[in-house]
Amino acid sequence: MRDSSPANHTFHWIGTDAAGHRVTGASEAPNEAMIRATLRRQQIRPIRVRKKTRLFGIGGKRRRRIAAADIAVFSRQLATLLSAGVPLVQSLEIVGRGADNAALGELTARISADVSDGLALADALARHPQHFDELYIALVDAGERSGALETLLDKIAAYKEKTEAIKSKVRKALFYPTAVVVVAIIVVGILLYFVVPQFQSLFAGFGADLPAFTLLVIGASRFMQHWWWLILLAIGATGFGLYTAHKRSRAMRRATDRLVMRLPVIGSIVYKAAVARFARTLSTMFAAGVPLVDALDSVARAAGNVVFEDTIFQVRNQVATGQSLALATENTGRFPSMAQQMMAIGEEAGALDAMCARVADFYETAVDDQVDQLSSLLEPFIMAIIGVLVGGIVVAMYLPIFKLGSVV
Repeated sequence: MRDSSPANHTFHWIGTDAAGHRVTGASEAPNEAMIRATLRRQQIRPIRVRKKTRLFGIGGKRRRRIAAADIAVFSRQLATLLSAGVPLVQSLEIVGRGADNAALGELTARISADVSDGLALADALARHPQHFDELYIALVDAGERSGALETLLDKIAAYKEKTEAIKSKVRKALFYPTAVVVVAIIVVGILLYFVVPQFQSLFAGFGADLPAFTLLVIGASRFMQHWWWLILLAIGATGFGLYTAHKRSRAMRRATDRLVMRLPVIGSIVYKAAVARFARTLSTMFAAGVPLVDALDSVARAAGNVVFEDTIFQVRNQVATGQSLALATENTGRFPSMAQQMMAIGEEAGALDAMCARVADFYETAVDDQVDQLSSLLEPFIMAIIGVLVGGIVVAMYLPIFKLGSVV
């Protein structure tokens, strides 16, 4: 007689025992409900239960790095559930179960377990600084103290979404010219390594002196054929060295940020994006009831630009001595006059958060417009670069043929 009982599946689970300690394990059962019932009989309160699959890990969901966009979604969902009156721990469990990213689900489960153990949400988030920065934790802490956690989480979600959108625009602006330069270098390398040697064998039978430009290109081709590995090694070592120095050295990051802001077109985009980020972060912090000096301290650490971070700390120090925000920003010489005037109006009217939000909106729109115009502005320049590099090699190869034709 055929066994009609349902097949067992392996489930990973996370829970807390009778003493409140976090426990994890794996069990087999036909479904999730059976696992939860079994755990409760063992006096384990299940927090997260997910079926194991071979391809995607827990619950058939892809495991990938937790990005800022994931944290924004987490914040938005948690704010929505809290606004609907769902208790915090249950809200965290629901968000964790519904997460598309398995890594985010596991992170949420750990946060939920910490909150179940009696920790405040801000303290639980502070245990994961790689995902929740000081600004995020400060806003959550302010929300818990004021009893308006869902409102602050909604503001955090909006802030994360807008800042990630502006960062995406800046990355797009930087990626386009970089990609073109890389493609041009690859095309030149292919021509020198594969195409030029074919002409070189043809020129060997001419029995005449070659033009200097042609000899220069042939010399570059020979160097690439014999030392291509050295070229790749030098490029890799230089790239790794610059990346390491930029990551470890604050002076290097400051020099890089200053250089980028001086670049034509791109520098303007990066500068306006930094102003928008400053205004957006300050608006969010001030609206949360954080004192201005403390807000500026968090804003500086979240600047994402060392030059502006130093500038904001200067503003913070001046405001701490009694200076107005508008005058402090004017003294640095780093902020545009429109932003200074808007902040001055906001301070006088007692609506600094609203005015900073308008400043952020204005400069975010300006960044959008400039990025959209960037491709059309760079197309002639890019075509000129590719034309000079590729066309120069082609001309160098055909010069001896033209010379031979004129002699004949």
